[in-house]
Amino acid sequence: MNVRFQLNGKAVQAEVPARTTLADCIRHELLQTGTHVGCEHGVCGACTVIVNGAAVRSCLMLAVQADGAAVVTVEGLSNEQALSPLQAAFRKHHALQCGFCTPGMLTTAHALLSEEPDADKARIRKVLSGNLCRCTGYIPIVEAVYEARLAYRK
Repeated sequence: MNVRFQLNGKAVQAEVPARTTLADCIRHELLQTGTHVGCEHGVCGACTVIVNGAAVRSCLMLAVQADGAAVVTVEGLSNEQALSPLQAAFRKHHALQCGFCTPGMLTTAHALLSEEPDADKARIRKVLSGNLCRCTGYIPIVEAVYEARLAYRK
């Protein structure tokens, strides 16, 4: 099947079997490897991308379901010149260790702050509770997202 969508602001297309997940399409056909695949059951959150403004598990979504959509991966959160304020806050607060969960954490947090730039720490924890991290203990991640809120306020 031929699928066309916007990936990080650029029009893309791929010819994929109908059962190809969005994660596999992004990683293997479009060669954007920032999106990680962990459990492949939608539980860990490592594969989270933003589709039409909403954080979704790309391992559970078929590529054909993204036809015509706007998809943003971790690569689309910043430009080549500098880290985004959210990424800079992650760096400042040491909110990553091995980095496997980081793309999903960043895209989830970006989707949250885009909709709720005044989210408090309890809300941040609740939204990030669907993203598993085995290294950081979550406290630095919550602190980083909380600090980055300022950049999302209009």
